[in-house]
Amino acid sequence: MQKKFKMEVDCANCAAKMEEAAKKVDGVKNVSISFMAQKMVIEADDERFDAIMKEVVKVCKKVEPDCEIYL
Repeated sequence: MQKKFKMEVDCANCAAKMEEAAKKVDGVKNVSISFMAQKMVIEADDERFDAIMKEVVKVCKKVEPDCEIYL
């Protein structure tokens, strides 16, 4: 399943770090975070999508505590 989410991220470097961290989450097939568009496109396992997204939010908050991902 692939979904798009609006998000708030403060800098391009943070977006790149969050993308790298999110790619390491178990079940994530692909993820792209755009600082300019302020959006995340993520592809992950259908059966566990909600649980995977919770973990992605957690790892993104470790990189930038101020970031917001609108699920």
